[in-house]
Amino acid sequence: MNKSIFFTLICLVCMSFAQAQGSFKIGARVGSTLYKIDGQSFKSGFNFGYHLGGAMEIMFSKKFGIQPEVLFNHSTTKTGDNLQDLVSGLTLSTATDLNYLSIPILFNIKPSGGPLSLLLGPQFGILMNNGSTLVQNGGDAFKKGDLSILGGVQLNLAAFRIYGRYGVGLSNLNDITDQQKWRSQMVQLGIGLMF
Repeated sequence: MNKSIFFTLICLVCMSFAQAQGSFKIGARVGSTLYKIDGQSFKSGFNFGYHLGGAMEIMFSKKFGIQPEVLFNHSTTKTGDNLQDLVSGLTLSTATDLNYLSIPILFNIKPSGGPLSLLLGPQFGILMNNGSTLVQNGGDAFKKGDLSILGGVQLNLAAFRIYGRYGVGLSNLNDITDQQKWRSQMVQLGIGLMF
């Protein structure tokens, strides 16, 4: 069976179940992203970025549902002085823009059935630029995908959503060498509107 047909069928089943048992909403998200890559080649500390995109809330009951999203994440990472040792002989840049298409699929849990939700789930990021500004003429510096785990809270006020999340990368992003592990960390703060 074709993957797109299978995915469409799963979505239709979830939406019909949510409409029969709970609720289905669709909306938009926008906010800031604090992003960093852990690894000896990078400066410590978070760098400011932003995210925007769309989300669905498929609530199977008053206390449990899933929240798939599609977000464009823009962030900047800065290299340290020791990247020269990793790829000696290549021209280096100190800052690199990373643009990811992020697809989190979060469990939305409302412990008390009230306005506060706990969010937890995986996120798959697809690198939209290849990071070639990091190492000029050195090929791709970052792998094309990043698997992360996200956790956070969301305040649901009528149609408005205010959320904060923390994410930890599970994948090694280093596409130059296996000697160093590069892993992402992020903090997202944002607002949303659901219909």
